[in-house]
Amino acid sequence: MDQGKDRGVPPSDEDYVFVSYARADEKAAKAIIRIIERAGYGVWWDGLIPGGERFSARISDALEGARAIAVLWSAHSMQSNWVQDEAAFARDHHRLVPISIDGTEPPLGFRQLQCIDISKGGARASNPAIHRALQAIAEMMDRPFAPDAMRPDRGVSRRAAMIGGGAVAVGAAAFAGWTFLRPIGAAANTIAVLPFDNLSGDAAKGYLSDGLAAELRSTLSRNPLLQVVGQASSNEFRDRKEGSKAIARQLGVASLVDGNVLAAGQTIRIGIELIDGKSGFSRWSNKFELPAGNILDVQDEIANAVGAALAVELANKDDRSPARTGGTRNVAAFDAYLRGKDLFDSQRDEDSDRGALAQFTDAIQLDPNYAAARAARSRALAVIANVYAQSAERRPLYDEAVAEARKAVETADQFADAYAALGYALFYGKLDIKSADGPYEKAHQLGGGSADVLGLYAIYRARRRQFAPALAAIERAASLDPLNPGVFKSRGRIKFAAGDYDAAIEAARRALDLNPKIGGAHGDIGNASLMQGKTKEAAVEFASEKVGLLAIPGRAIAALHEKDEAGAEAAFDELVKSEGDNGLYQQAQVLAQWSKVPEALDALEKALQEQDSGLVYLLSDPFLQPLQKEPRFNSLLQRLHFV
Repeated sequence: MDQGKDRGVPPSDEDYVFVSYARADEKAAKAIIRIIERAGYGVWWDGLIPGGERFSARISDALEGARAIAVLWSAHSMQSNWVQDEAAFARDHHRLVPISIDGTEPPLGFRQLQCIDISKGGARASNPAIHRALQAIAEMMDRPFAPDAMRPDRGVSRRAAMIGGGAVAVGAAAFAGWTFLRPIGAAANTIAVLPFDNLSGDAAKGYLSDGLAAELRSTLSRNPLLQVVGQASSNEFRDRKEGSKAIARQLGVASLVDGNVLAAGQTIRIGIELIDGKSGFSRWSNKFELPAGNILDVQDEIANAVGAALAVELANKDDRSPARTGGTRNVAAFDAYLRGKDLFDSQRDEDSDRGALAQFTDAIQLDPNYAAARAARSRALAVIANVYAQSAERRPLYDEAVAEARKAVETADQFADAYAALGYALFYGKLDIKSADGPYEKAHQLGGGSADVLGLYAIYRARRRQFAPALAAIERAASLDPLNPGVFKSRGRIKFAAGDYDAAIEAARRALDLNPKIGGAHGDIGNASLMQGKTKEAAVEFASEKVGLLAIPGRAIAALHEKDEAGAEAAFDELVKSEGDNGLYQQAQVLAQWSKVPEALDALEKALQEQDSGLVYLLSDPFLQPLQKEPRFNSLLQRLHFV
């Protein structure tokens, strides 16, 4: 054998497909590999390696460099840790082409993408399901699939065995970044509502165009027949620099809704267009012109028209009732709500959050039964209490947040956001973990189409160490809102709580890729690095973190790990001075890592007295591991109903 050639190295001169399968399915895998090669695509599979472990460096490099990763699900591969790990890599890097070879449904965590079932027609080129799989691969490879031009079957190629080892680094560098789903691989019921253009010539009217797009998105997302991309991902394309095909491709949807709003005097003109994501061509368009006072009447009309154009039956009138939507018939209240939502979603600073609170208050005064405004006001109160308020102001703000959310639930008992707001206020504000469970579960039941609701639910379950539902919910949120940095930050925190520090770092870096200024992500990477014993890497991340409650205790713990007592003392003193009672929980983290167990427990007891919302981390925080066998610590867990 030529010792200068490595039979396990991927091809250097072409993109290729990685095929993952269970060893018991090798016969079916070889048949599928032959079909993929006949379609004109290079293939890498572990049959090219004469020996060694599946997770050898060669397989890892081949996985990194693959443009598409076909995972062959079966009763056998469901039991394979190797296949599940390779599938997780493919899913997280948006290169997954899931294929069921015996009708087996993928395991939990892999069902957000439609699996292509080839079991009825088998691994034959004439099987239409095989053609769908090849179409999905073609989109990821950026090379068209032509069924009529398939090459003759000459057996499984060993081209990959004939290339030298220097190619792997190039392939991995070219494709190691995050890629996005392709529209051909997207289910027909996937849709994104893009931000509507403001044609009014007045930037101050932007809240109206954004708000109308958000309301349409919310209406469509309540339809169980549709999968609607979340607001953060849709808003990434506000400036429309890409064409429709490129946008659909990046969002992984089959259809786009675009629109514009012109508010002139007492008249509002709304233009709506439904666009085919594959072709980029318009499938349907319409214009609506109405007096400003009738703006609420046109929302259902637009949603019904979009549904008809999609040939999807929208929910019945009962499902669009105020009890389900939390809506209003008061135009002035609706306008105030949209203004408040525009401020709150901006996440700029304390002034914008308090300005949002004032607008939500105005909306409720105009319509006391406006549940959406009450739920939004509850969230604003809780955020202000959590982020800005000192202890004297914090308690009444949280009390008001709980009361407001309860009124929202009473007014609209089928409105997911109301239950999510109540769960959030009870959990973070009142530290009533047990009482928060019911509202969060109801929110999840009613709001499975909302990435925001799913994200809140996922974090709650993770804090209770219920990782199976937490991970399922955050993966669903990521599939609905794939460009939302907040979703990936939450995903990283769930992985951190579960002890998967590599995945936590990867998710936090994805959040930073999407928004380099997002707060908390550098600190999250630092915390995970500390858990891995990578103190110097952690210190670099903490130096870049702008959120003091993450950066300062992180620096203190990093100093402790480096045996730097003076540095730890300086950082701890800074934490006490700069954060005061807001940082009691973080003081306990540092003291626990300092082996000052009684002092750490004292800080936690005081945090409970002050209703420090940091205590929601108590059960899932690895930094408190030195306290876990202490009776006082377990007493705290019991008093907070964690156990």
